Amino acid sequence: MASVSGKQDPVVLRIGAADVIDALGKGLRDFQAMPLYGLAIGGFYATGGIAIVLCATFFGMSYLAYPLAAGFALVAPFAAILLYEMSRRREAGAPIKLGDIIKTLRGRSEIGWMAFVTLFIFIMWMYQVRLLMAILLGLNASFSSVREFLNVVLTTNEGLLFLAAGNIDGAVLSLILFSLTVVSFPLLLERDVDFVTAMITSIRAVATSPAPMIGWAAVIVVLLIVSAMPFFSVF
Repeated sequence: MASVSGKQDPVVLRIGAADVIDALGKGLRDFQAMPLYGLAIGGFYATGGIAIVLCATFFGMSYLAYPLAAGFALVAPFAAILLYEMSRRREAGAPIKLGDIIKTLRGRSEIGWMAFVTLFIFIMWMYQVRLLMAILLGLNASFSSVREFLNVVLTTNEGLLFLAAGNIDGAVLSLILFSLTVVSFPLLLERDVDFVTAMITSIRAVATSPAPMIGWAAVIVVLLIVSAMPFFSVF
C-alpha cells in the first residue's frame, strides 16, 4: 500500500528469536571492531545519567534518583543513533569517521523529531512520577535522602502502592517508546522517510513479531539494570 506522499511504505517481515540473537551477535562484532567508539558513546551516555542523578541529590531531591535513572533509559534509543550509523557504515564498507557520521545525522532532520518524541515521553514519565507521589504519598511529599524514601516506599501501604503503580506506569511508557523507536531510528538512517512513517513501521514490526520483539526489550531492560547496579550499590 502506498503512503500519502506517494512513496512506497517499508515492508515489514516477520522475525524469530534466531534473528534477535543474530542481531545481538552482529552488534557485539561491531563493538569488537570499533571498541573505542562504543566505549566513548557508552561512557558519555552513562556519564549523563550519573550527572542527572547527582544533580537531583545536590538539590535535595535524591528520592528522585530511581525515577530519573529509569526515565533516562527512555532516551537510550536516541543516544544509540551514533552506534546505528557506525554499524550501517561498517556493513556498507564505508569509512567510519566521526565527522562524516555527525554530518549525516545533521542532514536527517526527521531524526530531530524522533529525538523530540523520546524527550517528550521522558518528561511525561517524570510528571507522572510527581503526580503519583502527590496522590499516594502526599501533596508535599519530600524526603531528605534515598534511605528515607526507600523506608517509606518499602514499609508503608501507600509506598508499596506507589512502587507498584510507578513500575506499571513506567513499563507501559517503556513499551510504547520501544514500539515507536525500535525500528524508526535505524529506518530514518537507511531510508528517505518521514518520522511518522518510521514510527508506524516500528509499531507494525512489533505487532508482526511480538514475542521476539518483547524478548529483545527484556534483554535491554536486564542489561540496563545490570549496568546500573554498580553505581546504585554505592549511592
